[in-house]
Amino acid sequence: MTVLNLKPKRLRTAKPNRKDQRDEQEDLVRSMRLTPKEATALQRQVAQEERASRKRPSTVRRWVENAEAARVKTLEKPGPRGWNVPGGGPAGYVEPPVEAQGTSVQVCGLWPFVAGSSSPMVGVPLGNHLRRGTTVCADPIMWFLANLVLQPSAFVLGRPGLGKSSLMRRIVTILQAWGVTPLVLSDTKPDYVPLILAMDGQIIEVARGRGHLNPLDLGPLVQHLREIPEARQRHAALEEMRGRRLTILSGLISLVLDRKLEAHETALLSETMRVLDPDLENAPVIGDVGRLIESRHDRLRAIALDRGDDGHYDKRVSGLLDACTALGPNGPFSDLFSAPTSEHLQPGVPAVFDISGIDDGDKTMGAAVQTVCWGLGSAMVSAEKHLAVGMGQDQRHYLLIMDEMWRMLRASEQMVYFLDSLTRLNRTLGIGQIMCTHTMGDLKLSSDHLTEIAWGFVERSAMVFLGGLAEREMGNLEEVFMLSQDEKSMITDWSAEGGINPDTNRAASPPGLGKFILKIGKKPGIPFQAVMTNVEGRVNDTNQAWSKKPAQREPTTSAPEGEGW
Repeated sequence: MTVLNLKPKRLRTAKPNRKDQRDEQEDLVRSMRLTPKEATALQRQVAQEERASRKRPSTVRRWVENAEAARVKTLEKPGPRGWNVPGGGPAGYVEPPVEAQGTSVQVCGLWPFVAGSSSPMVGVPLGNHLRRGTTVCADPIMWFLANLVLQPSAFVLGRPGLGKSSLMRRIVTILQAWGVTPLVLSDTKPDYVPLILAMDGQIIEVARGRGHLNPLDLGPLVQHLREIPEARQRHAALEEMRGRRLTILSGLISLVLDRKLEAHETALLSETMRVLDPDLENAPVIGDVGRLIESRHDRLRAIALDRGDDGHYDKRVSGLLDACTALGPNGPFSDLFSAPTSEHLQPGVPAVFDISGIDDGDKTMGAAVQTVCWGLGSAMVSAEKHLAVGMGQDQRHYLLIMDEMWRMLRASEQMVYFLDSLTRLNRTLGIGQIMCTHTMGDLKLSSDHLTEIAWGFVERSAMVFLGGLAEREMGNLEEVFMLSQDEKSMITDWSAEGGINPDTNRAASPPGLGKFILKIGKKPGIPFQAVMTNVEGRVNDTNQAWSKKPAQREPTTSAPEGEGW
C-alpha cells in the first residue's frame, strides 16, 4: 500500500537585492517631485478653494441647491400629483413664474400695464391672446366656482356684426357639455335655434298664430312643490311662486298701461290670484282675472276701499280692466296671452324661446313676450331648486342668455325695473347669466335715474367683454373699468369697417371681427381673438335672411361662407 504525502512543499524564492530596492525608491521620489511652475499653480488652487469655502453661497446657488434637495425628496414618496419619476406619470402643469412686488416708483417702466396679465386656464377656451398668443379661457360660471369672480354674470358689448352672438354661443356650447343647461329666453333673430337643435334641445315658437303663452302658468313643476315634506320649506316655495306669478302679471300690465302700477292695483292683482288659484293647482288665464275683478268680489272690494260705492270701485279698477282687455283675444296681442300655454319648458333640457316671428317694429309686443319668457324661465329654475333642496336631490345649474336687451328697454321704460329685479338674485338660485347689447347708448334712457339703473347691469356684471365700439358709444365705460389708452385705442380701431380685398374685389372682414377685451372690474383687460372650429361654423350663420334658400329648422352640413375667424 502506497501512502501519498499531500503536504505542500515550501517554495524557495531568491532574496531581493537591497541595492535594487534602494534604486527603485529613489526613482519613485524623483518622479513625484513637482516643478516650480506646478507647485505655484497648486498653491494658487488651494488658496482659491479656501477662500470659496469661507465665502457665503449666493442666493441663486442656495435656491438651486434647495430645489435640487426638494426634487430628490419628492422621489422618496408620491406627491399630490403622483410619482415624480420617469414612467411615474405626474400630472403636467405650467409652473407659475416667480412674482415680485414693487411701488410705482420702483417699477415705473412696467406700470401701468397696457394689457392684462395671463388669465388662468379655467373655463371655456375662447381664443388666443392678442399679445402673447396663449389660450384665453373664461366664462362666468366656471370662474365663479373657482372664486375668480364674485357672481356668475357677464355682459357683452360691441357693434353689430363683430361676433358677439358667436362668442356667446361658444360659451353656451362648452358649458352645456360640462353639465350647465342653457336657456335662451328670447331669441329675436333667431341666432340660437340651430345651436339648440344641434343639442337636441327644445324650441318654443312664440308669436301671433304660433302657440300660446299663459303668463299665469309657471309650469308643471309648481304643482310638485306641495310634495315637499318639510312644512316651512313647502310654504316658502309656494309663496315664492305666487310672488313670481304676480311679478310677471304686474310687469305685463305695466307694459300695456305704460306706467307703474299703483299700490292698490298690485294688491288687487295679488288677491285676485289667491281667489282664483289658492293652492297653485289650476292656473287661470287673463280672462278669468278680468271677469273676477269686474264681478266686484267681496274680498276685492275690501282691498279697493270702495266704501260701498260701486262707482268708486269701478274707478279704482278701471286701469286693470283696460289692461286685461288689451291682453285678451280682442287686444293687440291676439290670443297669445289669453289661452293656456301650448308647450312648457322641460327641466334640464336646453331650450330657446324663438320670438323671431314678431315684427321688429312692434316693440310693445316684443317687450311683452320677453317679459313673460324671462319670468317663466326664472320661475322654472327656482321651482326646481326648491324641489332639489326639499327632496334631497341634486340641483342643476342653468345659464340664461339675454340677447338684444335694447329691444325690451326701448319698448317701455318700466321694463328697466323688471330687469333690475330679475338679474339681482340669480346667484342664490344657481343661475349664471349673460346679457348682450350693442353699445352703452342702448342703455341710456329718458331720465338719469333710469339710465343709472340700466348702466348698473354692466357695472354689476363680474365679467365684461368689450368688442369694437366708437369713442362716443362707450358711455361711462372709461369711468367704471378704468380703460387705459391702449385699450381704448384697440376698441375704437376694431369698430372700423372692413375694406375691399383687391384680389377678390369683395369686402374684407372688419378688423374687429371676433376681437374682444375681457375686463374684470378695474383690472387690466385681456385682449383676445376668438377662434371658431369648423363644426361651430355650421350653427353660426346669422345672415340666413340673405341666403338664396329659405332657412331650415335643421343645422346645415357645411360651414357658411365667410364665417371662419
